[in-house]
Amino acid sequence: MAPLTPGLSAAAPAAWFAGTLACGLAEVADDPAVLDGGGWWAVVLTYEGALTAARFTDVRPAALAPARWPGVPAAAWSSSLDEVTYRAGVDAIRERIAGGEVYQANLCRVLSARLAPGWDIAGLAGLLATGNPAPYSGFVRLPDQGVHVACASPELFLRRRGRTVESGPIKGTGRTAADLQPKDEAENVMIVDLVRNDLGRVCAPGSVTVPHLLALEQHPGLVHLVSTVRGEMASGVGWSDLLGATFPPGSVTGAPKSSALRIIDALEPAPRGVYCGAVGWVDADRGLAELAVAIRTFSVRGDTLEFGTGAGITWGSDPYGEWAETELKASRLLALAAQEVHG
Repeated sequence: MAPLTPGLSAAAPAAWFAGTLACGLAEVADDPAVLDGGGWWAVVLTYEGALTAARFTDVRPAALAPARWPGVPAAAWSSSLDEVTYRAGVDAIRERIAGGEVYQANLCRVLSARLAPGWDIAGLAGLLATGNPAPYSGFVRLPDQGVHVACASPELFLRRRGRTVESGPIKGTGRTAADLQPKDEAENVMIVDLVRNDLGRVCAPGSVTVPHLLALEQHPGLVHLVSTVRGEMASGVGWSDLLGATFPPGSVTGAPKSSALRIIDALEPAPRGVYCGAVGWVDADRGLAELAVAIRTFSVRGDTLEFGTGAGITWGSDPYGEWAETELKASRLLALAAQEVHG
């Protein structure tokens, strides 16, 4: 595999996903309809629904070369919710479950830290790819648009192969399989049902299936329960329809989704931004695409680095355990972000 272009500076627009480098920026759009046309696009979609789609003309296999990353000390991070407030949020969701308003809701917090000068998001992406290998690792760098994202997501939001569309919701997290509880399985099944319904809105009747339910996946430092939902897109359905039916991802909202979204808005004091949105690529020429749920994902807002972490709350949730889950999901990634890499 060829190395990353040596002359590609930190100021140059670029994207890299799982061994494919894209450079030579041709256009940037905010309308998902462009993804039904031609070309190779890097895609970043915030949880709040803001789309940045960047079409690149030079797309080829390439390794991810080292780049400048000054490191973010562990002590530099602040959280939008402290432990006491987060545990109170878990209790508030359980009360709403008891009242019949919702079955499950994801409660998240956003960590933020000031960046030192001289950073390059590709440097952080390299640390993540080495120290926390993930199936949907990559970065998107669009300096003029203020988009800098480094992703180490384990979760598939949408994969397309022609008219076949697939989602891989994750629910259930532990250090080992022995940590998983009946609550985790129940949570996963709830979200699978939600994703089936979402895809059913834009897929041919009877085509939505669940090829895999509650599969155990090993990831660095933890395990997940992962299911697969698949369908055949109905005639005339395009990217605008598909995203309209399925976004935000069910695994990071809750069930019913409309109720979960209201609860999230009431309990989370900071916007999620890129976190819990989607990041990935669309090859419109070949009819291929892979968008990850933007978890285990860093993004830059101004001169601040952001990272989100959360947990799905059900009636069986323990507030202390859910806080611990958010810590578990964040700890390895924040340790990697603290390291310094020079290109």
